[in-house]
Amino acid sequence: MRAPRRPAWTATLTWKAAVFIGVMCCALAALLGVLVHASVTGQTVSDSRDKALTRLTEVSGLYEAGEPLPRFAGVDPPGLPASLRALAVGGEHGTMVTEYEGRPTMWAAGPADGRALAVRLDYTQSAETIDALDRSILGSSVLAIGATLLVGAFAVTRVTRRLHLTAQVARRISAGDLDARVDDPRTKDPTRPQDEVATVSGALDTMASSLQRKLQTEQRFTADVAHELRTPLTGLSAAAELLPEGRPSELVRDRVRAMRGLTEDLLEISRLDARTETVDLAVHELGPLAERVVRASGTDTEVRIVRDATVETDRRRVERVLGNLVANAHKHGAPPVVVTVDGPVVSVRDHGPGYPAYLLESGPQRFRTESGGKGHGLGLTIAVGQAGVIGAELVFGATPDGGAEARLRLPEYVRLAPPDTEG
Repeated sequence: MRAPRRPAWTATLTWKAAVFIGVMCCALAALLGVLVHASVTGQTVSDSRDKALTRLTEVSGLYEAGEPLPRFAGVDPPGLPASLRALAVGGEHGTMVTEYEGRPTMWAAGPADGRALAVRLDYTQSAETIDALDRSILGSSVLAIGATLLVGAFAVTRVTRRLHLTAQVARRISAGDLDARVDDPRTKDPTRPQDEVATVSGALDTMASSLQRKLQTEQRFTADVAHELRTPLTGLSAAAELLPEGRPSELVRDRVRAMRGLTEDLLEISRLDARTETVDLAVHELGPLAERVVRASGTDTEVRIVRDATVETDRRRVERVLGNLVANAHKHGAPPVVVTVDGPVVSVRDHGPGYPAYLLESGPQRFRTESGGKGHGLGLTIAVGQAGVIGAELVFGATPDGGAEARLRLPEYVRLAPPDTEG
């Protein structure tokens, strides 16, 4: 039988710190309480014992002089503990605290002609003093533990809040927000002492700034190269059209078209990386939109509409995403290729070897493919970028019976019901 799983909050630093502080406070309070209780109780009992023995000495003088004994003394009085009586009969003096007539009593006894001469002393006030001390120790310990827990929880919460902020910024950076920074005030002023959290926050900000500079340099380089290639490619394309018909001219035109397509893809990726794209939202029927994309692709692709849906999206960008998915399925997969519309979800499936492992784990990567060197890995990269621009979710996966499947989930348009009118 598996042990029950602990709640997630028990793994937090705040909870662990609270438990540690609570245990240490309880242990310290218990130790101090025992020490104070033992010290005060020992002193109280010692004072009462000395007082009882002093009275026993006084009563022994009265007994030897044959004078009447006071009411708190007597020979073999009732209520005298048997062990103390035996000690006195044996010729020794001793004291003991017991209950007498429902009240705490201190007894002192000594020998008297083969019997036990004893005195009793009311021990109620001393017992109440010890009980009050124990209650005070317990109450003050509870208050001290509660106050320590509150102060400790406040201090730990401040640290964990800063850690959560650092983790949140790290997640934003991982999601592509390279402008995100922790900006811990302790890292801005070099004269202020820095704790470990400030050190981690400063290291994260430094890493993010360095990463942002490198990525921006790469993006500018990609955009500049693509722009610089446009002009010579335009001239090369025009020159290729002037070549006489034949196999060599066909090869030249084909390579020029490929280079122009690659250049346009690089420009599109640079715009997506710069996050400067604007969205033209409109309401569209998803089924006809998917059919139009398949017709425009000129491929043998089957379209299945399980349930049509109305979506609010940018038609041009959706067509770009679906067109890239269909083209990728035909280029790297195997027929039949099927596009299925099921509500706001469009899936593109082929029956080839499936997506490579790296793509399923971390998504498509530009200029990386594992299909015999064909392609540049830009089609799926652009599809992911365009899906992100329109707020859609694009997921790559494998089917149980083999093949690759990409699922695009679009925001569904919900028509509001017209208000009821009274006639």
